[in-house]
Amino acid sequence: MAQLEQSAAPGSEWWRTAVIYQIYPRSFADASGDGIGDLPGITSRLDSLKELGVDAIWLSPFMTSPQRDAGYDVADYRDVDPLFGTLADFDEMLAQAHARGIRVIVDLVPNHSSDQHSWFQEALKAGSGSKERARYVFRDGRGENGELPPNNWESVFGGGMWERVTEADGTPGQWYLHIFDATQPDFDWTNEEVKEEFRSILRFWLDRGVDGFRVDVAHGMVKEAGLPDYAPVADADSMGGGEENVPYWGQDGVHDIYRDWHNVLAEYDGDRALCGEAWLPTLAQTALWVRPDEMHQTFNFPYLMTPWDAEKLRDVIRQSLDAFGGVGAPSTWVLSNHDVVRHASRLALTAENPQGEGIGPKSEGKPDPVVGLARGRAATTLMLALPGSAYLYQGEELGLPEAMDIPDEFRQDPTWFRTNGERYGRDGCRVPIPWQADAPAFGFNDTGASWLPQPAEWAQFARDVEEQDAASTLNLYKQLIRLRSEHGFGNGTLVWEDQGQDAVAFRRGDIHVVANLGAQPLELGEGVEFVVQSQPFDGTALPADTTAWFRKA
Repeated sequence: MAQLEQSAAPGSEWWRTAVIYQIYPRSFADASGDGIGDLPGITSRLDSLKELGVDAIWLSPFMTSPQRDAGYDVADYRDVDPLFGTLADFDEMLAQAHARGIRVIVDLVPNHSSDQHSWFQEALKAGSGSKERARYVFRDGRGENGELPPNNWESVFGGGMWERVTEADGTPGQWYLHIFDATQPDFDWTNEEVKEEFRSILRFWLDRGVDGFRVDVAHGMVKEAGLPDYAPVADADSMGGGEENVPYWGQDGVHDIYRDWHNVLAEYDGDRALCGEAWLPTLAQTALWVRPDEMHQTFNFPYLMTPWDAEKLRDVIRQSLDAFGGVGAPSTWVLSNHDVVRHASRLALTAENPQGEGIGPKSEGKPDPVVGLARGRAATTLMLALPGSAYLYQGEELGLPEAMDIPDEFRQDPTWFRTNGERYGRDGCRVPIPWQADAPAFGFNDTGASWLPQPAEWAQFARDVEEQDAASTLNLYKQLIRLRSEHGFGNGTLVWEDQGQDAVAFRRGDIHVVANLGAQPLELGEGVEFVVQSQPFDGTALPADTTAWFRKA
């Protein structure tokens, strides 16, 4: 394999090289004891994140919401939901994070609101043709009496993408668009009032001191003019990552929105950042979201969704560095989040599992937990050696697998209900994480309450247990993050090396990084001095499903 030097974009902004830790607030730490995590809980655990070594945290939604979709249905964008605390609790959490040198990114949901948002309630009362309805995507139905939806689009969560309203006089009326649940009506982003409202929301949180925003469904928001019929390819990624020309994903008009937002953030000191959740078919298309005057980062979902295959991993890393570097942006590496099967399980699946489908008791191809953990650790050891920024999802530093055996009666993901139990959805990656093996709710709180049941076997993954084990996944993550910082791996270049078809191999300065994705051990040669190993081994033969950083004499 030819040695080819590749580079992340130059620049000194913090977000170019940061390790960012995603907190799913309802499942991180619960100070109130009601079974749902909260902002004071996050504040109480910030020292643990400081010890882990992360540069920033990203908080999934905590704004006022009826919680039909775990907070991604926002009723008030300028307040904290009482489940999670108060604005004063947020300000205290932010101040305590900043005091520890940890930046804070908040989740923003601009594609849709809750149906309980005051704007939508006003739209229902105002009727057809009103300025209130113009803030959302309302349309007359098809058919003789408007009894058919305006088009054939299907919701990401299953079922149709349109809901018919009952007008104030009790008669069947117009239909409104909802890409997701029926309780999540889509805004109409051709409306100037919507645009100005979100500029104001951005400034509200920036004025409080947040360091940036993760933008939910950043490739949605704008729909193709005329709303033409569209039938997705069977078994396609529900978020649009595998198909071209989807009329509600990746439309050109979204770029004007982010250029506008870029200018709003530029009014503030401190390199405030926008990171987009944009599921797109190619890396070249994804890179369009991070051109110099748009967003600063976007998640590298093609990398996240790449299977445990050396050739495919080499290709996606090359393409990522080329595509993002070509527009002056860092690649943003990620392996797990609140919407996908945890990578300590996903990388060992033996059957197809489209994004959002989840794993449950009756799923095919369930992973071997030993193989999954080995691959998860190896994948992270590889990822944290790459130039750019990296995102971690809460609990992955403990090696948490997907919670697969959640009883049906406890499931809460809208996908589960809208598909009548055909898709398990995302509950399995959202179970509250374990802090203490012998405490109620594994230390999630003091009462033992938990909004999703925690598997009994998670005691072995509790943070207090792993802190005492030098070979634990937690201590591996601490070592990797520290070494990544010491060696400046977030910046700079990599040089590809050839270690055979089953390996991903490159050099960062004088440190060689090799991941063995094959079934047989891989001989590294003489004079090897190991810096870090994803799992302990003796000698110079790199075991299967293992990554090592090393120097050569």
